[in-house]
Amino acid sequence: MRADSIRSGIVRMVHQAPFRPFVVALENGDRVTIGHPENIAFDPEGEFDDFYVISGRVRLFSTFDAVSWVGAADTVQDLS
Repeated sequence: MRADSIRSGIVRMVHQAPFRPFVVALENGDRVTIGHPENIAFDPEGEFDDFYVISGRVRLFSTFDAVSWVGAADTVQDLS
């Protein structure tokens, strides 16, 4: 159920117009910024919970279950 909610949030962020970069935070503490809608790919039918990110040097394969939150990049504080 949570994976569906995360997927919905990402779909909403990908399709917003105009597009605004957003951050996907994983439960392990990793964060990745999605700077363009083509930087993230996933099954549009929702059958699989996998997603892929390719952005600059970042190559990430994960699942929506491993995502803790999604938010606009301009609202995220640098915690490092």
